[in-house]
Amino acid sequence: MVFGTREQKTRALRTKSKSKHLIGTLGEKNLHSTLKAWYARAGDQLEAEVDGFHIDIVRRKVLIEIQTSNFSSQKRKLNTLIKKHPVRLIFPIAQEKWIIRLGSDGTTLVGRRKSPKQGNIYQLFVELVSLPSLIEQRNFSLEVLLTREEEIRRDDGQGSWRRKGWSIFDHRLIEVVRKHIFKKPADFLKLVPKNLSEPFTTRDLANGIAQPHWLGQKMAYCLRNMGLIHVVGKNGNALLYAITDKSMTTKSFVR
Repeated sequence: MVFGTREQKTRALRTKSKSKHLIGTLGEKNLHSTLKAWYARAGDQLEAEVDGFHIDIVRRKVLIEIQTSNFSSQKRKLNTLIKKHPVRLIFPIAQEKWIIRLGSDGTTLVGRRKSPKQGNIYQLFVELVSLPSLIEQRNFSLEVLLTREEEIRRDDGQGSWRRKGWSIFDHRLIEVVRKHIFKKPADFLKLVPKNLSEPFTTRDLANGIAQPHWLGQKMAYCLRNMGLIHVVGKNGNALLYAITDKSMTTKSFVR
């Protein structure tokens, strides 16, 4: 992928808003800024202002936003922008993660190890529950990047007790492994196992994708809100679902 010129990036990053309603920040984390550089092409505008919002990348008429977490914080911004502009939301998921531990000074390397946790495409539903109906809008598309990342932790005593006080300071991109593009609700049907018998429960769905039940519940919630599955009955306290229209499945998914 071709990056923008150094002059373009420097000029864009120096852009300052004159509007008190401007939303966005240039004090971004390493992962966000690196993904922006990775995704940018020659001719793109970086950190441009559109309708009172900072946009990560403006490519011709398309507005590209990179969100590493917390979709809910972007709900108002995205809903406003898609009324007039095509918007693509970029979301990275760490398929492989290395934990880098730094001392209290923030520079001394204490250790580096590979995390046993592996991310996957289904984790997008953790965030997508905040705005599942957005994918139904003609001007909206979602691109999920599966990545290899480094998670930088600092021994500052301010972090979670589970990490024994170590704080997550930053994330660094190592590599983009694969990308998935969702342009319409039907694209998400590719994530439903082909051998999943109908009707099915959220537990059946979770087992079919080899994920925890709680994630199967979030996935079902999103698919139901997109109109891709519907309730056809109950089995005890569990709702039974069926795919609304299998003919909606599209062949174009990974690009």
